[in-house]
Amino acid sequence: MSEMTQAEALERARAAVQAAGDAAEGARQASDTALGYLDQVAGVALQAGEAVGGVAPFVYLFSVFVMAIFVGYYVVWSVTPALHTPLMAVTNAISSVIIVGALLAVGVSLTSGDGAIWAKVFGFIALVLASVNIFGGFMVTSRMLAMYKKKQR
Repeated sequence: MSEMTQAEALERARAAVQAAGDAAEGARQASDTALGYLDQVAGVALQAGEAVGGVAPFVYLFSVFVMAIFVGYYVVWSVTPALHTPLMAVTNAISSVIIVGALLAVGVSLTSGDGAIWAKVFGFIALVLASVNIFGGFMVTSRMLAMYKKKQR
């Protein structure tokens, strides 16, 4: 192999820097084009929302709920059996956060009208279901951990 002179190395470095600069400029132009398209789509969506009066909050929240169901289903069913015990522990932790929120909902004062009654009802239902979930989760976790213990004779 022939040794590269300092001038050749410097020239190759300059060419590499120029190529990187060209690539960065191309990426910037692509980004600007994408932002232009995004602005157009946002404008059309805004006009469509104004035409139909916007999306009702219930529809928005219900669609998030339905998507959460599908995501949760596919996440849970794709977990390998070796990770089920840690998954149950995380589920119990999430249920404990739900219980805190449910206790806050049940404790809403009645000064805010009919909404407070529904908050109490749904808060109580959430409290009961989360409690059942935590209790069942601890039972399943205990049973799964018992499978790993050595059998005593």
